[in-house]
Amino acid sequence: MNRIIGVDESGKGDFFGPLVVGGILIPDDDIPVLKELGVKDSKALSDNRALEVDSVLRSRYPHALAVLLPQDYNAEYAAIRNLNILLGRLHAAVVSELAGQHHADLAISDQFGKPELIDRELHRRGCRIEMKQIVRGESIPQVAAGSIIARARFLREMSVLSERAGMTLPKGAGSMVDEVGRQLVARFGAAILDGLAKKHFRNYARSLKPTLL
Repeated sequence: MNRIIGVDESGKGDFFGPLVVGGILIPDDDIPVLKELGVKDSKALSDNRALEVDSVLRSRYPHALAVLLPQDYNAEYAAIRNLNILLGRLHAAVVSELAGQHHADLAISDQFGKPELIDRELHRRGCRIEMKQIVRGESIPQVAAGSIIARARFLREMSVLSERAGMTLPKGAGSMVDEVGRQLVARFGAAILDGLAKKHFRNYARSLKPTLL
């Protein structure tokens, strides 16, 4: 029996909201349990179903989350200027936390960049677990489970930020996002986006200058 840490992120492509990386430690013997729960890539689940499955997963298995709320995300990104490096740090933080507290044989993540981005950070943290990064990693049940707990945390944080903004913040980075950004800037000024959105997205400029294409 292999005890595998599955890790994935949520919020990477969303203008509003945090960047979240979630990891969960699940033995291979429990894969039938995951299938019975309907665990699959979180993007294939409705928001409500993702929240329901997340609650079950977190009650049964060791897990860890790294959450960068927009204000912290913007500061980190301004210093690094590279999203994949930032993701590598967050993935390594989650894997290191789980591997440091529980026996794990392997960690698997969805591949988002060069493998050394995570490997280097794991080495820096003194974590020696074997790490595999797989294209379309959500096909691995443990990675799919990691994607669900990451997405559920993203959704919960989006609810908090929406309440702060006084309106529902849309997901993604499309035209609806631009419109909500313009409304927020018109009502509160550009500074409101510091704590709600990822400022390096093109949506930021469009929120400030509605005529900018």
